[in-house]
Amino acid sequence: MAQVLPPSRNIVIFGETGVGSSSVINLMAGQQIAHTSPDCHRCTLHWTEYPITFENGTKYKVFDTVGFKVPCLQTGEYLTAISNAYGLINTLKERGGVDLLLFCIRGGRVTAAMQSSYKLFFEFLCEEKVPLVLVITNLEREERMEDWYTRNVGHLKKHNIRSAGHACITAANLLDGRHRDKYEESCGILRRVVEAHCNASMEGWTGGQGWLPSFIGKLVEFVVRRPKKTDIVGILTKRCGMTKEVARQVAQHIRDEN
Repeated sequence: MAQVLPPSRNIVIFGETGVGSSSVINLMAGQQIAHTSPDCHRCTLHWTEYPITFENGTKYKVFDTVGFKVPCLQTGEYLTAISNAYGLINTLKERGGVDLLLFCIRGGRVTAAMQSSYKLFFEFLCEEKVPLVLVITNLEREERMEDWYTRNVGHLKKHNIRSAGHACITAANLLDGRHRDKYEESCGILRRVVEAHCNASMEGWTGGQGWLPSFIGKLVEFVVRRPKKTDIVGILTKRCGMTKEVARQVAQHIRDEN
């Protein structure tokens, strides 16, 4: 009888623009599979999918997604974000749902963009129902990389950034000497925390009933100018495949709630 292989686990990785999520993906994979070119031209919630297999045979699909360039959206960006979010969740649903969120931040102060990205993915997109692991990068100059978290965990909690686990790492692979040793160490740290929190016994989150209207309504918080009802109806019918009647009901509900 042929061996039945376990399904891939789905991971969504995100962070503020320029944080280096592509480098984290390459670190996790143990090879360069993601381009590390600037991603400032990409739209909020645009994603790229990468398959990764660990040495023990465990398979993952990592969805590299884009957060905010600034903690606010123009109307057009808001509508595109709705479309991208709908496509992302539908794609993940077909693959078994979201199993883990990896939130990449630089080792530094908490920024408004960082807080906005956290809310967008953990609270709005996944309704606080998916485990989140904090990945702190650029820590090669720390004597012990874990020391950064010890010093800053209180600050993170003060800004309501909560996580099920964390990984203090460097994802810079062009280092030498002791810094190069930290890169090798970081690969093990990252893989262990992924294995610990991406549990094969748990079902992936697929978005419950009423997920889309809830997400659209919450996302309005980041919009510079309140979108028109006709704009919302247009994006729901043209890009999300809703009938006009259902789209109108959703748009009206969102306006009533906000």
